[in-house]
Formats: sequence, C-alpha cells, structure tokens
Amino acid sequence: MRVLLVEDERRLSDTVQRGLTDEGFVVETAYNGVDGLWLATEETFDAIVLDIMLPGMHGYEVVRQLRARSVWTPVLMLTAKDGEYDQVDAFDLGADDYMTKPFSFVVLVAHLRALIRRGAPERPVLLTAGDLTLDPTTHRVTRAGDDVVLTPREFALLHFFMSEPGAVRTKAQILDHVWDPAFEGDVNVVEVYVRYLRVKLDHPYGRHSIETLRGVGYRLDPAGG
Repeated sequence: MRVLLVEDERRLSDTVQRGLTDEGFVVETAYNGVDGLWLATEETFDAIVLDIMLPGMHGYEVVRQLRARSVWTPVLMLTAKDGEYDQVDAFDLGADDYMTKPFSFVVLVAHLRALIRRGAPERPVLLTAGDLTLDPTTHRVTRAGDDVVLTPREFALLHFFMSEPGAVRTKAQILDHVWDPAFEGDVNVVEVYVRYLRVKLDHPYGRHSIETLRGVGYRLDPAGG
C-alpha cells in the first residue's frame, strides 16, 4: 500500500513515516504543497495524507487541483485547525477524511486502511438526478437549467445525497460525512439543512426529490422528484 505524506513539520513527518512503514505501508514524503501536488499527479498512491498549512501551496489548493485534474486518490487531511468551516472547506474541495492534531497514530492508521479499502473509483464529472445536476469541480448546482446557489454545507449535503441517488442516508452517516465523525452537536441539525435544500431545490419547482423515511433517514429520488 503506497501512501503519499505531505507534511512540512519534519519531526512529525519522520515519526509518521516510520510508524506507517512499520505497519507495512510504502511511504513517499513531500514537505511543501508544490512537491506534494507534483508527486500526487505523477505517481500512483493508494492514499494521500495532506497537511492544510503548507509552504508553497496551501493544502486546500492541492486538493482542488488534484480533483480538477481528475486525480481521485483518497485524501486524508491533517491540520492543527479544528474549526467547523475548515472541515467543510476540506470536504467541499474533495477531501475524503479529516483529522486534527494532535492525533492518535492508531486512529490515523485505521482511517487510512478504511480509505484504502473504499478505494478511489473513477468519479463522474457531473452528478445528476433527473433535471438536478451537481458539478463537483466547479461547485455549480442547477435545477431545470437554473443555477441554484448553495452554502458550503448545503453543497456538501447535496453532494453526499447525489453521490448515490436512491441510497438511504441515516442521520449518523450524514453527520459523519458532511459534518465530522467527532461532531457532538444536536443531530437535528441534519433536519435543518435538509429543509434548506428543499426550500432551494424542491419548493420553487414543485418537486419532492429529498424523501424522509421516518425512523430511518433520507434518500434522494434518482429521478429528481
């Protein structure tokens, strides 16, 4: 299993590299965003561990450029920042997982193995459900040809629904993927954001694309409602 580690703190980078090597990973390292982007696009990896605060090129920009170039290698972002919107930005730009420093090495390995098991299937440039479309690269959402402006959180929620139309999404799954696995707030925030999406995507067009399955969760109608 080949992992690219992009981390500018040399001591942390060396420690993580040694630990991952002991766990059976083959680790390539880069200490700035420019070199990390080059390695990620020129070589093949099973996963990328990417710091956000990097010299040369910000970690967010590295992810954005990778996804714009259709490089879908799973990315786990590491950062000392732990703000809610930092996590939203990371997921919106195409990161697959997110951990804050300081972190448990055992947990890091578990997250990496989970990402690698899921793999990196080729992702479509455009996600569709009837006349509802979402472009992960440009962050453009349209309904019946009209542009719909969404907040970063709304976009992330819709992206999660549209990544597999028809699949039932529980509140726990939504919180894990759209908020954060460590989220400790009110789970009813999911209902609030589902309502926001309905107001913007369904009500003006007489649709009912986001269905509530009481006691289970939500699903997006593959036909767009």
